[in-house]
Amino acid sequence: MYFEEFKLGLKTNIEPAVINKEDMVDFAKKYDNIPLHTDEEYAKTTFFGKLIAPGVMSFMCVWAKYLEVDLAGDELIAGKSTKIEWLKPVFADDILTSTCTVSKLTKRNEKNGIVELTFEVLNQKGELVLTDVTEMIVKCKKK
Repeated sequence: MYFEEFKLGLKTNIEPAVINKEDMVDFAKKYDNIPLHTDEEYAKTTFFGKLIAPGVMSFMCVWAKYLEVDLAGDELIAGKSTKIEWLKPVFADDILTSTCTVSKLTKRNEKNGIVELTFEVLNQKGELVLTDVTEMIVKCKKK
């Protein structure tokens, strides 16, 4: 989709992402190796009472589902930024659903613009567990 085809407020529902425990622990051991994510006995002694998923992993599971939608398609030039805010813990076997909303459009020049997407991610209880604002650079239509 070209920059000019994006509309402010456009909402897209993203397919659910399931947090697999084995994947969660493997990810944590590689990228966020702290006991809260990898040691079940330790996790039982924490505020959360059990292992929690690394925040980035939680978002990346949702992101992978967003990529199946591929809003920008071949018109995507590159990502520009992302800002994730974690609001509640995500646990093994949680099912994350999300909506992606076009929240800002900024034309940079005749060749491209910035499309800002806001993600709201809920667990199976309907609790908001994280939000994300991602900016992507998208081609404009040639005149």
